[in-house]
Amino acid sequence: FPFRLFPLREHGMNWRARPLTCQEIQAFKKSKEVMQRFIRAYQLMLRFYGIILINEETGELKRAENWAERFQNLNRFSHNNLRITRILKCLGEMGYEHYQVHLVKFFLTETLVKETLPNVKRSALDYFLFTIRSKQKRRELVHYAWQHFKPQGSFVWGPHDKLLKYR
Repeated sequence: FPFRLFPLREHGMNWRARPLTCQEIQAFKKSKEVMQRFIRAYQLMLRFYGIILINEETGELKRAENWAERFQNLNRFSHNNLRITRILKCLGEMGYEHYQVHLVKFFLTETLVKETLPNVKRSALDYFLFTIRSKQKRRELVHYAWQHFKPQGSFVWGPHDKLLKYR
């Protein structure tokens, strides 16, 4: 069977690659070696996108030195957005929900605050945000996105009355 670097319990674009089972996910999580490889694969993909994992414990990220060149690639080729969505979902499957939060916030900051990734903005809002498993963390990120979205009145990813009251 073809394998995936970031396997999921659902089919992706490669229909020959079979989805993961819950038993396989549990076996992966129990293997220190598999989980170390998973983090190395995550770091490899982050570097490809111009991002560095600066804290393996928390999942904190920053731009890599070559970020400008790599962000050009992200802006030019939208197929990367599908891969990022897959990576985010896989992080959740493998028990790295805290990594998901940092990666989504990174993309929200780059698209909405720094405006360096205009062609990733729709994917960040439509897909990346909603991979977050924790309802509380997802709400925090939706609120963060709303705070930085321009024009704020056009924000459609949450009810404005609730966003105004959110604490």
